[in-house]
Amino acid sequence: MTSPMPFAVIGAGSIGMRHIEVAQASDCADLVAVVEQHEPTRAHLMAQGLPMVASIDELPAETRAAVIATPTPDHCNSALACMTKGIVVLLEKPISATLDESYILLAESARSGLPLLVGHHRRCHPFSIAARDALTQIGDIVGVQGLWSLRKHNSYYEAEWRRKPGAGPLMTNLSHEIDLMRFLLGELTEVSALLSSARRGFEIEDTAALAFRFENGALGSFLISDAGASPWSFEAASHENPAIAGSSEDYLRITGTEGAIAFPSLTFWGRSDEGEIEWSKPLRRNPGPRFEPIDPLLAQLERFAGVVDGAQDDVLCSGLDGLKALEMTLATALSGRTGMPVRAGAVPGDFRGV
Repeated sequence: MTSPMPFAVIGAGSIGMRHIEVAQASDCADLVAVVEQHEPTRAHLMAQGLPMVASIDELPAETRAAVIATPTPDHCNSALACMTKGIVVLLEKPISATLDESYILLAESARSGLPLLVGHHRRCHPFSIAARDALTQIGDIVGVQGLWSLRKHNSYYEAEWRRKPGAGPLMTNLSHEIDLMRFLLGELTEVSALLSSARRGFEIEDTAALAFRFENGALGSFLISDAGASPWSFEAASHENPAIAGSSEDYLRITGTEGAIAFPSLTFWGRSDEGEIEWSKPLRRNPGPRFEPIDPLLAQLERFAGVVDGAQDDVLCSGLDGLKALEMTLATALSGRTGMPVRAGAVPGDFRGV
């Protein structure tokens, strides 16, 4: 890129502010506007020197790219408003509230010829990218076991909407895990879910046990909970989020016909001698490579700038990938509520997880 891309952030909530921070820190972006409808917030940020406007219609004509960081129900409308102005969009995850809205966005991307990307930023960590290559060492993938369990503080639930359907760990946290498993292991085709609200007693689940089937024949299990205290989660393993205590403990284990890998450390367990790998022979433990910590949102922004400038990128989450992550996230919610397995293609287009 020969000059910084004229860049806007739509929505100045907590996630929007993180995108503002990385845009200000990056040489590849020129923050030309921040859209915020809430007048007191807009006035406060304008007093800090940010280029605030009240609506997408007020974006400067030179704006080439934008991150949509508004609440999920607004994603579709804001993205369409940007794309009709010729602005390339990166939508915060999930891509939209429903599959019907996602298809509308993909159709507009195809009509306009503009790339459409989704902010599943975990892909941008060096260890996530390296894991795709490392998995070739373990033969045919047999299965994956995952555990995400972080006890959210009680005051987190003082906001009523966080206690209502649509706001539990399935719809709030699981889409990250779905996209990362797809990134590493391939397409998901079926899910079964058991839900429990026994620990917190809210309308929404606090814990879910999930079983997945992958297109390549692999199977997976995943326990996700915001009631159980543990050192096992992506955030704790990666030290990505300063608000969440780090542990450096792996939270995914992937097995194959030739060995196994723990993620995100990329510790590899493989053959110790020639001949068949079988249970009477010990596996050799090989420590994974070390990676310098990065800000994944900054890495994502810089990759996004490359795409805006015409580059191809096989790491960023495309609109279609974002739709598929949403579909399987909604499928888990549907399975939990019906007590039946749900296959890809069976989620109603207007289903919101409730």
